[in-house]
Amino acid sequence: MDRESVEPRVETIPGERARRQVEYHHSTAAPSTYVYDFVWDYTAPAEGPFCTDLDGNVLMDFTGHVGAAPLGYNNPELLDRLSEFDLVEPLKIAGQDFYAASGPVDDAPFPGPADLMDRLTAVTSHYDMDTVFLSNSGAEAIENAIKISYDHTGGQYAVTFQGAFHGRTLGALSLNRSKGVYRRQFPEVPGVHDVPFCRDRDCDPDSCGCGFFTDDGSQLRRMLDPETGYIDPQEVAYVIVEPVQGEGGYRFPSDAFVRELAELVETHDFTLVADEIQSGMGRTGKFWASDHYPIEPDVIAAAKGLRVGATIANSDVFPDERSRLSSTWGAGDILASAQGAITIDVVQEQNLLANARERGEQFKDSFDGTTEGVTDVRGLGLMLAVEFDSEERRDDVMAAAMQRGLLTLGCGHETLRILPPLDVTEREIELGCDLLEAAIADVTR
Repeated sequence: MDRESVEPRVETIPGERARRQVEYHHSTAAPSTYVYDFVWDYTAPAEGPFCTDLDGNVLMDFTGHVGAAPLGYNNPELLDRLSEFDLVEPLKIAGQDFYAASGPVDDAPFPGPADLMDRLTAVTSHYDMDTVFLSNSGAEAIENAIKISYDHTGGQYAVTFQGAFHGRTLGALSLNRSKGVYRRQFPEVPGVHDVPFCRDRDCDPDSCGCGFFTDDGSQLRRMLDPETGYIDPQEVAYVIVEPVQGEGGYRFPSDAFVRELAELVETHDFTLVADEIQSGMGRTGKFWASDHYPIEPDVIAAAKGLRVGATIANSDVFPDERSRLSSTWGAGDILASAQGAITIDVVQEQNLLANARERGEQFKDSFDGTTEGVTDVRGLGLMLAVEFDSEERRDDVMAAAMQRGLLTLGCGHETLRILPPLDVTEREIELGCDLLEAAIADVTR
């Protein structure tokens, strides 16, 4: 596959092989959130955003596997560095009980869990973070952020935001305020309160339409007022926020919203947890989405593009007591740790933060936001969104785009998210815009 010239090619999708595979898969799989009857053939040609399905269709993947594949398919730099790694057994060890390395410190041929943690503290050093707990997933990263915050502060309350999505384990579910299906009939951690999240990235206190700002400041300020509020600020264990809301609809907050949040965090000395699971690893054009705003998180939860879960903070935030935190596979996934460490290296060495900013601006400039049914085009870096006038139109456009060979994903209620690989080229952005505009035209006709 020649990435410089390949274009999507679709005959019938899903084809017969894909249909049979999907039926086979669901013969034993529990109901979940499968979006497409698209079956990636991982033995077939694929590179960058281009991949091949079981029936030989070539597609352009702008889903980024929901942000979990920041370098797309078969990134040559990542594969070259892993090419000399011979598979070993076990590839995963009980990482909270034993250690693993491929050689002496500073001279190991392959990065391992310790190297990954070292890189993570380097890219969070401006937040004075020096300690990492590795886990299996984003939900676990959030769970551990919750645990260390309760332990650190002794508080009993938590503050989350409307539209938030933080994961599907019970603690994380208690913080979700997006679709009701995520939480319905599941028990919840008590003491969680919520306030509106900014819906207008250009709003100020006078023009705010989401309900966050009030005549006397904000709902968060009113909630925490020592005299008239209903939550004692000293009893707040943590405030958790997605710097950019993901599942909730790719909402980018206004400067006024973030300034108010930052001021209240500083005033009350809250522990601020930033959920960077989807927005981190360079997706927004800076390594962390928090870097765009005047907030300084005390804890960062990362995963997806990192290939493992990670809870990052200053050592003072983590509990001192042994066994307070532990996980069988936590720091023991040898291959995933190497992939995560190399991904950080590639993002930095190939200046992909700048590329994310440039290609993201190219998409917003190139895509026709006046197309019928489109109500907004927004984004930071390559965390991009196109919003439609209805959920039905959004879903129809997503289906029409797949028939033309472009994979996208929905979020919120009417929003289509666009997640190209961080090394996406100018040609690929142009091609993706053309395919998406053609799909919208198909639906309009």
